[in-house]
Order: sequence, then structure tokens, then C-alpha cells
Amino acid sequence: MSNPQLTIYERIEQETPEATVSAALAGAKHLAYWLDDKHRPDALPALEGEAHADLAVVGGGYSGLWTALIAKERDPQRSVILLEGQRIGWAASGRNGGFCDASLVHGEANGEKHLPEENARLSELGIKNLAEIAATVERYNMDCDFRQVGTLSVALEPHEDEWLREMSSGPIDPDLLDAEQVRAQIDSPLFTGGYWDRAETAIVNPAKLAWELRRVCLELGVVIHEHTQVTDIKDEGETVVLSAATGRVHARRVALGTNVFPSLLKRNRLFTVPVYDHALMTEPLTPEQEKAIGWENFQGLADMTNRFHYARPTRDAEGRLRILWGGWDAVYHFGRSMKPEYEVGESTYRKLAAHFMGTFPQLEGIKFSHAWGGAIDTCSRFFAFFDLAMGGKVASAAGFTGLGVGATRFGAEVMLDLLSGQQTELTELKMVKKKPLPFPPEPVAWVGVQLMTRALVKADRNEGKRGPFLKIMDAVGMGFDS
Repeated sequence: MSNPQLTIYERIEQETPEATVSAALAGAKHLAYWLDDKHRPDALPALEGEAHADLAVVGGGYSGLWTALIAKERDPQRSVILLEGQRIGWAASGRNGGFCDASLVHGEANGEKHLPEENARLSELGIKNLAEIAATVERYNMDCDFRQVGTLSVALEPHEDEWLREMSSGPIDPDLLDAEQVRAQIDSPLFTGGYWDRAETAIVNPAKLAWELRRVCLELGVVIHEHTQVTDIKDEGETVVLSAATGRVHARRVALGTNVFPSLLKRNRLFTVPVYDHALMTEPLTPEQEKAIGWENFQGLADMTNRFHYARPTRDAEGRLRILWGGWDAVYHFGRSMKPEYEVGESTYRKLAAHFMGTFPQLEGIKFSHAWGGAIDTCSRFFAFFDLAMGGKVASAAGFTGLGVGATRFGAEVMLDLLSGQQTELTELKMVKKKPLPFPPEPVAWVGVQLMTRALVKADRNEGKRGPFLKIMDAVGMGFDS
């Protein structure tokens, strides 16, 4: 018999036969679906010898690519070199779910908790930032499957229906959906209500976005070197020197967009921890399965538990519908450790597969073609922080905590404003001037993460009510609320 104290998804785990889960995952590639693309561009040559630039950018994910692109748009004559340790978009930028969110502060409630005096303005800046991403995609004819379709947040438990009402503008809000209306959008017997935020999220093919940003950067004159791991940064007065195994770059200004990886500015290393997230991609749905699930408006999907799922549809190169399903476990490894083997999470894959099949029972027999994971640069306030170092010659941004698809473009604007030496609206934001609380050293950090995880599980089993530990973390500014 199922335990009534467990959440719906925990009960689904118990009730789904192991053989069914194994069959669904059999043959799944341990490779990010988005990166498994025959059109992935070939790597560009590594740096060799000495090079000079007005601006050097470290990191070939969204943060670095947006910085290089915007730098050339602001000043086409500025020489820009971008250095990437492996391949463009290979890490978080090519592995994420493809949700491009307007929020710069991980949701309105989190922004209000940390920056109440400027939260409203940050919301406006976030909407503006998303619009500018859309405009850039159109201006450069970027092939990245960018769709401004919003996100449908769904309730599975009675207390979550109340949360949906709190999200809405009132009882007659057309975006507040009852069970029947939700199932007309995306059909699941688990969904009891929903709220469709149509304006503040786009979905995108994340790897294609990175590759298209790369293309545009090259067309604008940015020099990109892949397989060039920067190992040292040194202030030499008028310039900053970046050292790699095969060469050095002398730059007047430097922007660091390495995010989850240990910062070249050692003073910032305690502000982030790598937390591993995992996802599955289904094999193509049959026409009958596609009809059975609906999803004609292609919006993103998220549930409202602390250990939440995110999902979205996509069409493959043959035009067939697939569904990405990710989230739930957030895995931290002792010592802020990052290893390739952590990108594979068999236990999490099995949970996700069972949850998916329980959410969409009409897709009986579904299999998954890809199962993968990657590290998120998590900071204690759950949105980006910034730094300016070496006499104003080096700027950095990190800590996007899962919302970097959209917010990295805003972070690029901030870094370039900081490097300009000018006072702008962005440089004067408290968001930019104030840093989050650092995470403690080990073993305290590991113990704290374990306690946080257990407290979130307990809250999910108790109608979302936050216990003493979560309330203490909220009070000190380190509480998580999805």
C-alpha cells in the first residue's frame, strides 16, 4: 500500500515496476540531446603564441558569447578575443532545458526578499532583456528555434492550487486555468490547475543558440579560440595577461564568464557551488501519442513542488515531436567537486522516467533516447553577482543558478558597463554592488546542503509548509523556494 505521507511523485516511484523503467531507459545515450547534432560546428583553432586585444573574454558559453557580441555592437572597432577551454556551448549552455526566462532574480518573490527597493525595476529590466534577445535573434536571422510561448505552472496538490491563485491577478484572470482547461493545453490526469505566464518565458534550442551566437560573433570580427584553457590571470599595469598552455593574451580589459567553474579571481570561489541537474529526452512520439498529449501551444511546463520538474516539447530534424523532462534531484558533491562522471545520474534517471510515465500514462511504451546532466553555478541568493577587479580592468559575472539562458545577456551588459568606467543605471544597481552570502568551507557546506535537501523534502510532504530549518535559512538570506 502507498504511504499517504509521500508526495504524488514519490508514490509513483514506488508503484512503477522496475522492469518498465529499465525498458524505457534502455539504449538512452548519456549525451545531451541538444549537442548530439550532426550540424554542430567544427572546433576553432586553439590559441598559439602571443595575442593582443582591447577586450578578452574568458568562457564560450552564453555569458562570454553575449559579452563578445554586445561589445562589438557597441564598438565595431574594438578588438575582441574569446577563449574557451573546451568547445563553444559544451557545458551548461548546451545542456539546459532551453527556458529563456525574463526574470533576473529567480522569480518575483525571491527578488522581493533580497532587493525589495529595486525589484520592480529589475522586473522591467528583465522584460527588456528578453525583448532584446528576441530582437537579436531576428536581426541576425538566428536559427535556434526561439519561441515566446510562456510557461505553464501546474498544481498537483490542493495547496498548490492556492499558490496558483496567488500568482494570478484575480479570480477572472484568463491565464488562471482549472483542471479541465489545463488538460486542454497539456493532458495529464495529475494536473489539477495551472497558471500560464505567457509573457515572461521563451523556449529555445540551447545548443543552437550558443552556436548561432558564435556565428554572429565571428561575423562581427570576434576572434575565438577553442580548446584554450586559461590557467592564470595577471595584472601588468596597463594590461591584463591571460595565460594558457599554448599562448598568452594581453588585453586592456577582461570579462570573465566561466560561471560554474572555479573563478580566476580566487576571492569569488566561495560564492558558488556546482549543483548537478539531470534531464531525459523522449524518442519521437507517434502521431497518436502526439494527439493524446496535446501541447499544441508548445509552452514550457513546470510543477510547483520544491523538487520540481521542468518539461518542454521540441521537434527534431525530421519534424517529429519529442519531450524533454528534467529536474527533481539537485546533486551536490563534497568539496565542490566537478567530474565528468557526475554528469551521469542513473538513480535520478530512473526517478525521472517513472515520474514522466506516471504524469503521462497515455504515452504507454514511451522510451528515452538521451539522458544527461550538468552542473549549475548556484549562489546563495539564486541570481547573478558581479565583481570588478585589477583596477577596473577585469569584470566577472557568475551565480545565475539555472536562469542563465536569459540573464547572461543582462550580465554581459553589466560587465561591459563596469569595464567602461562609466556610471550607468546598471552599475549603480544594488544587485550589481551587493554580493550574496558566501557558502561555508567543507565539511559545513556539504552538511548544510544535505540538511536543506531533507528540509525541502519534508516541506513537500507537509503541504509545502516550511519547517524551522528552512525558516532560519530564509531569515539569513539563504533559503531556497522554487
